[in-house]
Amino acid sequence: MRVTLLGTGDTAGTPRPGCDCDTCLAARERGVERTRSSVHVVNESTGDVLLLDASPDFRQQFLREGVSLPDAAVITHIHFDHLDGLGNVYRLLDHLPVYAADETDPKTGESVAETVRRKYDYLDTVSVQPRTPHESFRVCGFDVTLVPVDHPPLLTYGLVVEEPETGATLALSGDTSYRVPESSRDALRDADLLLADGIVPASLCDYHPLGGRDEDADGVPRTFGTKHMTKEGAVALADDLNAEELRVVHVAHRYPPEEAFAEPLAVDGETFSL
Repeated sequence: MRVTLLGTGDTAGTPRPGCDCDTCLAARERGVERTRSSVHVVNESTGDVLLLDASPDFRQQFLREGVSLPDAAVITHIHFDHLDGLGNVYRLLDHLPVYAADETDPKTGESVAETVRRKYDYLDTVSVQPRTPHESFRVCGFDVTLVPVDHPPLLTYGLVVEEPETGATLALSGDTSYRVPESSRDALRDADLLLADGIVPASLCDYHPLGGRDEDADGVPRTFGTKHMTKEGAVALADDLNAEELRVVHVAHRYPPEEAFAEPLAVDGETFSL
């Protein structure tokens, strides 16, 4: 499989509009971006394209990277920076199956699949395909599994994408704190590439109203507030999951410029052959 990181930023992206912080200035000088979350996965055996989350920056991302439009999509949760790119399907595609979890969220009273169907009921091209977490399904020639993670107050999911012919595996943590359930960790283990949420470095937890959580043995927070991992949390998760390679995604502009563009932090346009 060939993986292209279309969007590696948080809700506002980097550089952030109207922001002249050192990191946003450095991003402009370097000509790099972190747009909102999306991953493009090509089955090199069939040519089919699977899109993981649909960024509001959909049009820009596909034009910038020169990649093929998707044959199907998977949506991890209903926050706009992962979902609202589906509106771009209008007049671009004749049909797009969209896979999403079928569990009812107590907070919204509907599943992710039901929310997608309701929000995009005006698009005949979007065909919602509900799927049960932890039950693998075949799409674009891949075996895909949705796994629950921890992103309060909503039900949110990570993903495992496996190419059955070669065993190549991509894992996506989804938006999550470090408190990924053990059953989901088991599903995410041993990936060739792990894309893990790491919104800020642990040093910035002092500035969050809720501070940090899930400290390691040295007292370093692995969760920033309640919803996202720190970079250190993402690295610790990758170690626990025995991931072959890690890229930290959902990255905010708050990283100091000397850290913001160094590995393992991802930037838009990175590609991987698994």
